[in-house]
Amino acid sequence: MEQKKWSLQIGGRELEIATGLLAKQAGGSVTVRYGDTMVLATATMSKGLSKFGGGYFPLMVDFEERYYAAGKIKGSRFIKREGRPSDDAVLTGRVVDRTIRPLFNARMRNEVQVIVTVLSIDGENDPDTISVIAASAALAISNIPWNGPVAAVRVGQATNGEFILNPVNGELTDSKLDLVISGTKDKINMLEAGAKEVPEETIVKAFAFGQEAITKIASFVEEIAREIGKEKSEPILLQGTPEFEAKVKEILIAEGLAEALYDPKKEVIEKKIKAINEKIEEYIVANFTEGLDKLKEIAQQVFEEVSDEIVHTNILEKEQRPDGRKLNQLRQIDCQTGILPRTHGTGLFTRGETQALTVTTLGSPGDEQIIDTMEVDMKKRYIHHYNFPPYSVGEVRMMRGPGRREIGHGALAEKALIPVLPAKEIFPYTILLVSEVLESNGSSSMASTCGSTLSLMDAGVPIIRPVSGIAMGIIVGKDGKFKVLTDIQGMEDHYGDMDFKAAGTTEGITALQMDVKVQGVTLEMLEAVLAQSKINRLEIMEKIVDTIPAPRAEMSQYAPRIIIMKINPDKIRNVIGTGGKIINEIIDETGVEIDIEDDGSIFITSPDQESSKKAQEWIENLTHEVKIGEIFKGRITRIMNFGAFAEVLPGQEGLIHISQLSDKRVEKVEDVVKIGDIVSVKVKEIDDKGRINLSMKDAVKSEKND
Repeated sequence: MEQKKWSLQIGGRELEIATGLLAKQAGGSVTVRYGDTMVLATATMSKGLSKFGGGYFPLMVDFEERYYAAGKIKGSRFIKREGRPSDDAVLTGRVVDRTIRPLFNARMRNEVQVIVTVLSIDGENDPDTISVIAASAALAISNIPWNGPVAAVRVGQATNGEFILNPVNGELTDSKLDLVISGTKDKINMLEAGAKEVPEETIVKAFAFGQEAITKIASFVEEIAREIGKEKSEPILLQGTPEFEAKVKEILIAEGLAEALYDPKKEVIEKKIKAINEKIEEYIVANFTEGLDKLKEIAQQVFEEVSDEIVHTNILEKEQRPDGRKLNQLRQIDCQTGILPRTHGTGLFTRGETQALTVTTLGSPGDEQIIDTMEVDMKKRYIHHYNFPPYSVGEVRMMRGPGRREIGHGALAEKALIPVLPAKEIFPYTILLVSEVLESNGSSSMASTCGSTLSLMDAGVPIIRPVSGIAMGIIVGKDGKFKVLTDIQGMEDHYGDMDFKAAGTTEGITALQMDVKVQGVTLEMLEAVLAQSKINRLEIMEKIVDTIPAPRAEMSQYAPRIIIMKINPDKIRNVIGTGGKIINEIIDETGVEIDIEDDGSIFITSPDQESSKKAQEWIENLTHEVKIGEIFKGRITRIMNFGAFAEVLPGQEGLIHISQLSDKRVEKVEDVVKIGDIVSVKVKEIDDKGRINLSMKDAVKSEKND
């Protein structure tokens, strides 16, 4: 393929798409450069039927970080090869996946793999939005049938309220909004946002601002595909004969699928659906002898499509939801705190058949997580982990490490609480939250967010305001008319057209996440969903505040206590000592943890106050800056002809001139003091070189006057 380049001005910088140089055997291959950040995206489709099976379209999206992109070598001394992707890489891969997946035919059974590799990163332009554009371009010019293109942008908000398109990392620091938005030329199909209590009305304006740029970029990619795109291949579709599919539909209706889907209890629905599927399997086994597994998979696809149609029709025409609730009605909510006896804080949040237990653990500043990735080296003091065990949905499966879903849901709940956490100067603890999803039937991530608020307040963490979260859905008809659903449960998530999660305080939004199963949604739909989500979020907030109105005044007796000190940075070496000798002595003697920062901040962490106080006094003595007029008990360390030196504080000596030893004339220093004596001395003078002059006779006078 001939090498070609195209460019477009976006956000004051050049977006460059190139092809024909790298990875030419892939179905589609492009590099996208924005600033000095560059990614390679490839899209390839298998020629045959998927070997995975499983009744779903086999799309694989991989986002590959490379340390060389930032001119770095992996930090581990023993393992230099990049291995398991970082959480950031997983989250970026999810952004790409959630953007492109809805635009494939769900009946496709060719394997499709999209791989995005970061080749260069400039520290200013994040690769996530660039990766979406690259994946879109690779798919658009490939032979893979797909209903794109799509594009993505980042939207920030300047301090004056103006929106910033694709802000560089420095501009994001002061921004109240960090929104990643993806979509086609005329619709939005993916959202990720972190916000500092931004009102819903402002969020809607940000959507519109981002959509303008998306339209421009998607049209640009479309032009490139029109110029060099390959002819699209015929996909392998999961489909049976019209007669077979019609018969399956007939059985589904006759066996009462519509009624089964609308039972208020999840376990009853599952039981009825199992019976219906057994009837279909009996029909297949009785009437066919070959290709039974494929026929069962086709029947399952028909089952999904018929169920989807039933749910859509009932909601659009009758406003009838599977569990009988009104469209804007929340499920039963229960909140509890403090249910575990020895943890630092617990919150149990139950909403319908979804339940999350979130536990707070407070640690010292030294417990901060060190993040070492391609992009950043940093420390993280607030961490949220999300666990989704199989029993939460009544299943049996292998327990493995966190997958993409667990990492994504945990990151969303974490993002939701960050804006309300106290500053480190006020509350220096490292905060670890772990959410255990004990039951799940819709939006366990938002249950974890609400559980986090309960748990943090139970632990006495002085958060600015409580945060609540809700999952919203939408059902869209073929005519474009739609209905908004509050607090979607599992079936409405599965058969609905949108999963929209909104978290925030009474003042505004702190986190958003959305993906869709249709081509995309309009700004009108998003505005309606946001408006309703606010009403429902505040309903949930009332339940949280009724349970625990404010953070507890006292932390758990089992939580460590931290004393914060501030010393002259020049005195840090006095505390550490040669080779860490002094600080290790303090730690060994008192049993505390000590963390020292470059600005002179010292954090002393201990399970009891007495040990902390002892360490604090020790450090105060080591770092105390002597002042004129102060009186000390000094130990004589050296004797000279002209006077004696006394140590008034650890490592700090002063001279007692022979004339200051006594009111009487002193012929010989040794007549008054000897090495090792403890004497009272008063600071008489500190010269411009910091040398301390002491007086024993002035100390005696002061003590007599006292």
